[in-house]
Amino acid sequence: MTADRTISRALQRAALPVGVAATIAVLLVVFYYPVGHVLVSAVREGGHLTIEPIRAVLTDPFYAGVAHHLFVDPLGVPAGVVDWIAAGFPSVRLGLFGFTAYQALLSTVASVLLGLPGAYVLARYDFRGRRTIRSLTLVPFVLPSILVAVGFRAMFSRRGLANDLLGAVGLGPVELLGTLQIVVLAHAFYNAPLVTRLVTTAWEGVDRRQVESARSLGASRIRAFLHVVLPALAPAILTGAVLTFVFTFMSFPIVLTLGGLDLATVEVWIYARVQSLALQEAATLATLETVLSLAFIYVYLRYENRQVTTRGGGQSLPRERLVAGWRSLFDPRRLAIAAYVAVVAVVIVGPLVSLLVESVTDPSGSFTTAYYEFLLARQSSGAVGTVRPMPAVINSLVFGAGTLLLAIPMGVVVAVVATRGGRGSRIAEAILTAPLAVSGIVVGIGLLLTFVFGTTIAGHRLVVTGPVAIVFAHAAAAYPFVTRNVAPALGGLDPRLREVARSLGATRLRALLEVELPVIAPALLAGAAFAFAISIGEFDSTVLLAEGVDSYTMPVALERYVGTRSLGPNLGPATAMGTVLLAVTAVSFVVIDRLGGRWEP
Repeated sequence: MTADRTISRALQRAALPVGVAATIAVLLVVFYYPVGHVLVSAVREGGHLTIEPIRAVLTDPFYAGVAHHLFVDPLGVPAGVVDWIAAGFPSVRLGLFGFTAYQALLSTVASVLLGLPGAYVLARYDFRGRRTIRSLTLVPFVLPSILVAVGFRAMFSRRGLANDLLGAVGLGPVELLGTLQIVVLAHAFYNAPLVTRLVTTAWEGVDRRQVESARSLGASRIRAFLHVVLPALAPAILTGAVLTFVFTFMSFPIVLTLGGLDLATVEVWIYARVQSLALQEAATLATLETVLSLAFIYVYLRYENRQVTTRGGGQSLPRERLVAGWRSLFDPRRLAIAAYVAVVAVVIVGPLVSLLVESVTDPSGSFTTAYYEFLLARQSSGAVGTVRPMPAVINSLVFGAGTLLLAIPMGVVVAVVATRGGRGSRIAEAILTAPLAVSGIVVGIGLLLTFVFGTTIAGHRLVVTGPVAIVFAHAAAAYPFVTRNVAPALGGLDPRLREVARSLGATRLRALLEVELPVIAPALLAGAAFAFAISIGEFDSTVLLAEGVDSYTMPVALERYVGTRSLGPNLGPATAMGTVLLAVTAVSFVVIDRLGGRWEP
């Protein structure tokens, strides 16, 4: 009996190191090996290492634009540069990478401009529903991007809701589909709430005593803001801007659906190259994009550290009542807020409302259920190649459940490593959370080139099906969200709880399972809900790995329905499928909100 107990305790002591080793092993399989294969493919040709594929991209004006001269003749003057300067640079070609950075920069500016006023309202005013609105800033992290893209198409197409409203007052129509403006607006939909959330938190951390001291020394309201408040907000604004730039630089479904190849970014062109079976070129582009994204993430981490260190523990600035009598309605600041709310309603609320309205409205504006009947007809169709909605729903739920089986234990292990401290814990955390810095399209290409096409490891040929590869990709994308929820909760626990359990003879594993995790159960469940929502909405890797119609998920089916013409030139089937996806996503969001999710980017 004593020997059994000794063996049991020894196994429990070894559980955490084994868990870390198992997590690293899973990451090697689902992330590092596939992504590493992509990186190696970019520098290997004919079985030999070479930089020729990378050089071919960097010296191609299509990819590098005018910057290709830096790689063709670094010391020379680019041909035509004098003419460009004299003409005010009208003909400078940005190239694929340059255009990707350009649209990301425009999207960042739009997101910051749209998000900052929201932070001001939430931090400086008190009103009914304030906490609910702040919670809604989590929406971008659970709303599938392909769904947002379809919502924008439903709102801003020639027959969309926006043009219907403009036509009612004798204006329009306005055609935004296929333009850079609608891509930037859709990116702002996603990232303005991120800026709002970050800056609101920083604004609430400003010490009111510092502002009052500046005012007592004669500083005006504007000067006190510029010299006291703005420096405290700057790290959060910069963090939001850097994160937005990273997200929009790697944007895929929004650009693919709203811009197509005419406005192709690096991600969209990689996808196009894979479809054309130009796998070497796709791997080279993916490698260069990954290097750039890692550099952007490094900048983000530096600004994140600055943001954390600037949070103080003083009293927050007092909030004003947003509506304080009927006279306040004519206050210039309140009027500006009302105008801002109208803009937010168009950019943030409009696309989702348009999605729902268009799914039950025919081209004449009459109520119809034809689009949902179309989905039912597709469901009962036996034609080869038909995208049926019910298998897509079931696949999404099954893949989400499979993702949880991998993501929850991996996320908890990484959270324990991050909060345990000690030498190397930060390095280990960075290595274990690397998937945040790599786009889904790169992970998808890696899994496609390795396990789906087949790979040889230790003399054994390994081949997995598309659904298994999809779960791998989703788990790699989702488990960092479990870590982001669990790690702060573990770090905030009273260490005496663990010490008491250990003093009573509990091993580290038993203390974690029976004391710590039950206490932080809401954070763990919220992390699981986030992981499930990420899996439900994941599109980038899934669209590459889905094998035939039987492994489509809801986002992939939605993208297929965007091109449906069976009911005429409208988005009816897509909006109906999008409404189904929205309903499933909304349930996940409600679970996150009810469980008290506290994830911060």
